[in-house]
Formats: sequence, C-alpha cells, structure tokens
Amino acid sequence: MTSASAAIPQPGRTKAFLRLVMIEHSVFALPFAYIASLTAMYEWDRNIHWGRLLLVTVCMVGLRTFAMAVNRIIDREIDARNPRTAHRELVTGAMSVRHAWTGALIALVVFLGAAALLNPLCLALAPVAVIPMVVYPYGKRFTNFPQAILGLAQSMGPIGGWLAISGEWSWTAVILGLAVGVWIGGFDLIYACQDVETDREIGVLSVPARFGVPAAIRGARVCHTITTALFVWYGLDTHAGAFFWLGLLVVAGAFLYEHSIVRPHDLSRLNRAFFSVNGFIGIALFVCALLDLLVRGLTV
Repeated sequence: MTSASAAIPQPGRTKAFLRLVMIEHSVFALPFAYIASLTAMYEWDRNIHWGRLLLVTVCMVGLRTFAMAVNRIIDREIDARNPRTAHRELVTGAMSVRHAWTGALIALVVFLGAAALLNPLCLALAPVAVIPMVVYPYGKRFTNFPQAILGLAQSMGPIGGWLAISGEWSWTAVILGLAVGVWIGGFDLIYACQDVETDREIGVLSVPARFGVPAAIRGARVCHTITTALFVWYGLDTHAGAFFWLGLLVVAGAFLYEHSIVRPHDLSRLNRAFFSVNGFIGIALFVCALLDLLVRGLTV
C-alpha cells in the first residue's frame, strides 16, 4: 500500500510542474490554432466539430507543456546563473529533474495520442513538430538568433490546427503559421533585452547580447511589421470579412502601443508589453476572426 501511494504524484509536485511550464501562457499560441482550425472547418462543411477542436486543444497544450519542461530542464544551469530566473523550480529544488522529465514525457505521449486520434497525416508529422521544441533551448548555445528557432516552433500551431481538420497540407495555414512565428520571435527579441548583461557574462547567445538592445528593438519592430503584412495576406487568401479586418486593426494598434512603451533605454514596462499586450493580441484577433466566420455562415 505504501509503495503504491508513493507512486502517485503529490499535489505539490503537480502544482510545481504547472508553474514550471507556465501553463497559463498557452494563451499566446492557442488562439491562432483555433483560428486555423475554425477556418478549415468553415471551408470544409461550415460546421464546428467540437470533438476535433478538443483534440486540437489537447495537442497544443501537450506539445507546449513538453517543450516548456524540456526547455527548463536543459537550461537549468543557465537559469541558476541568471538572477531573473534563479527562482525557477528546477533551480530552487521545488521540482526535481526526474519529475520534470516524467511530466514532459507524459505531455509528449498525450500530444502523440491526440494527434493519432485526429488523422494519419497529423500523426506522421507530429515528430516533425517536436524537433524544434527540443532544438530551441540549445539554440542560445550555437547561434545569435535563437528567436528564429522559437518562431519556427511556434509556427507549428496554426499549421497543425489546420491539418487536424482537413487532413491535407495547406499553404494558407503556412501563411498564418509564419505570421505567428514571426510575431512570437519578435516579442521574444524584446523579452531577451532584459538579460543582455547576464547573457554576455555567462556566454548565452542572443540578438541583444550580440548586436545590442537598440538593434533588438528595431528587429522586433521589423518582425511585427512583417507579422501584420502576413495577417493581411492570410485575410485576403481566406476572403475574410469586416470583423477580421477590424481585429487586424486592433492588433496593429496593439503593436504600435507595445513599441511605444518599450524603448532601448527604457525597459521598465517590458513585462507589460510581453505578457499583457501579447496576450491581448491573440485573444482579440481570435474573437474577431470567430465573429467573422460566424457571420459568414459557420454553424455552431
């Protein structure tokens, strides 16, 4: 009896694991997977298939949880040397490496299982989606552009969301995936600015550490301009209506606000830009895209 109960994860470990992977940050990627999935449903038969949408959610959360856990495991020694990240669970001992790997592998199995339930193409491409998730944490060790790897990893969400419904490759989904990847890569450029001195000291590679904070901020602005253009391309390719374009205007306004409060010599509002503004962008565009599809005939 004692050994059986010891094998059951304790509530404290579960809570620590959820903090480790920052489960609440799924809000950044999920809305765009939903936009892709719902648009594919609209083009397929104009009905929302709730079972498939649930599986898309499970896939997204499972893969992101795996990616975050692996990231924290691989980076734990770097995190320990950075005052900003020294409180993370694998550094403080609140979570052991063994339990973090257990959680990561469970999340991976959940992801692969949900992909298998969707369609053969999703299952076949699932390992491809895993690769950049594992490569990304190593990126800061061999390239000054780890944000590009992060962007590639994040672009998988919308592409996978579309494939989950259609079972066929879609270049329309690639447009949306690129938009999301460039967007997230851009705001990660901003986020990395706060670690520039520490990164240079301990040898972590990044755009701010190599080229300076002003160059990183300019790079983020270019990324978000490209993101906006890709959203426009996606809207035109899917014959989007008024609500989508309204949402895109809101997103463009959010980008302008984000870059007005983060300046090369003033990073005091960086967390507001990273967490609040970028979380708002995903939700705002999703709500407007959903309204657009419903007005155009998508049936609940």
